Amino acid sequence: MVKMRHSLLLTVSAVLVYAFLYVPLAIVVLYSFNDSRLNAEWVGFTLDWYRKLFANQEMLTAAGNSLIIALVSSAISTVLGTMAGFALHRYKIKALQILVLTPIAIPEILVGVSLLIFFVMLNMTLGMLSITLAHIAFSMGFVAIVVQSRLSGMDESLTEAARDCGATPWQAFRRVTLPLIMPGVVAGALMAFTLSIDDFVITFFTAGANTSTLPLQIYSMIKIAVTPEVNAISTLLMGLTLFLIILASKLSPNAFRS
Repeated sequence: MVKMRHSLLLTVSAVLVYAFLYVPLAIVVLYSFNDSRLNAEWVGFTLDWYRKLFANQEMLTAAGNSLIIALVSSAISTVLGTMAGFALHRYKIKALQILVLTPIAIPEILVGVSLLIFFVMLNMTLGMLSITLAHIAFSMGFVAIVVQSRLSGMDESLTEAARDCGATPWQAFRRVTLPLIMPGVVAGALMAFTLSIDDFVITFFTAGANTSTLPLQIYSMIKIAVTPEVNAISTLLMGLTLFLIILASKLSPNAFRS
């Protein structure tokens, strides 16, 4: 009887928590199809807001900037993160783990402010380059965690067998280790892309006055009012993010367990 009560309480608590998290998202999706500029009540179904969205040149420019930054930063983050993950797996050095994982642990606002100060000290003009560098610094640690997790589940005897057969360390890595950890590398790349394309806090501090990304453009729009057009772009961004996260989890199911 006591176990049943605990089970019921746990179920109810889980339902309430998930409702708190996902009901607002469902409302955003629903009202992106609402045939009214006001989000006060449901009037009818329409796709006009999506048509207006794709005719909005400022939004398209911001989306293009976000896509370029996400592609470049995720590619570089994947290379550096894979190297860092391999080093974390091979060398159990405490200082190395701290250096790689610190950008993940500290608040994003602190990362953004510190990078802003760093770029100003270098007299760097804030824009696409500064945002890209900031995203690389932030995303690399996530890729390293994913790759390290994949390496932890790999059979080291395969690499040792390649070395015994005369392969150099680079050949053993390229022909044995890399193909085995490739699902983790791809999952890390997808995660880095997702983190970059929907990042707001770090981008806000490192973007400068003349560069806009999709999250920054959405923020500038909702300062006036949350229109169905904002709901439409939020729905598309949410769908892309969820798709990439699901794909990453399928490629590397154990990536985020350690």
